[in-house]
Amino acid sequence: MKPHVRRAIAYIVGCVILKKQAPAIFDYSSSKHYNFSISISNSGIAAYDYSQQCHISGGYSSLYHYGEGCHISISMNGDRFNGFDYGQQCHFSGYVNGNSISVFDYGVGSYFNFSI
Repeated sequence: MKPHVRRAIAYIVGCVILKKQAPAIFDYSSSKHYNFSISISNSGIAAYDYSQQCHISGGYSSLYHYGEGCHISISMNGDRFNGFDYGQQCHFSGYVNGNSISVFDYGVGSYFNFSI
């Protein structure tokens, strides 16, 4: 998965599971903060990635990444989630623990950690 797509997934899942609108996410792999905004409603999610200057929006189970031009499916259950990035054709899974989000990217076979 591309790093900015993985970061967007971590941000969105973290905000939905924690029921908060965080202004940024910290990506431990790059040791940097990245600014986002998000609106969460009953009908779905609308997020904006300021570093990529693009929207990511859709329903809770299917998002569209406008910068990549691809869909991302996500299933959330409690503090755990999994899904599929159609742009890179790879699965991902992870969990939220407090303000920390861990994503396992099956495309590269590694965990990536974030905090909001």
